[in-house]
Amino acid sequence: MRRIMFTYFTSNPSSRALCSPMLLSTFSHFSLFHMAANMYVLWSFSSSIVSLLGCEQFIAVYLSAGVISTFVSYVAKMATGRFEPSLGASGAIMTVLAAVCTKMPEAKLAIILLPMFTFTAGSALKAIIAFDTAGLALGWRLFDHAAHLGGALFGMWYVTYGHELIWKNREPLVKAWHEMRTKNTGKGGGGRSN
Repeated sequence: MRRIMFTYFTSNPSSRALCSPMLLSTFSHFSLFHMAANMYVLWSFSSSIVSLLGCEQFIAVYLSAGVISTFVSYVAKMATGRFEPSLGASGAIMTVLAAVCTKMPEAKLAIILLPMFTFTAGSALKAIIAFDTAGLALGWRLFDHAAHLGGALFGMWYVTYGHELIWKNREPLVKAWHEMRTKNTGKGGGGRSN
């Protein structure tokens, strides 16, 4: 299992498998603490993002964010020549966090163990982007800073422009897909029979 997990559930531009790990590494974590921290942050922002986008759009954005943040990580690794494998949901979670913070910049947030210190969502987003930019520029290796930045930028872009450009214009594509599937149903072309 270790070989399969390393090949398909960690992302690395020098790996023999490049595409599937871009999505699958989003569901892989290094340790129980790593997974718990990511899931806590996702859970903290999940009701807000689902209220903004709805369940279906949230799932589409989250999965897309996993691929996009991994792609940004690939680009940064190729540019710097550092080919350490990455894994975890933090790039996709940064998309969720950035989307919520962009849409609700005045919302009050707090750190889990320090609830007495509150700050606005807009300030939190600026601080996280500054931290990850510094980490990327200075070569820090604790986190995949490029994936975090890619996820944050995608989240900010999506709630500002992407929803209008992509989600609201999906109807012609869905209609064409439905018509194609309906035509093939009676001809043995892969459609389901009831």
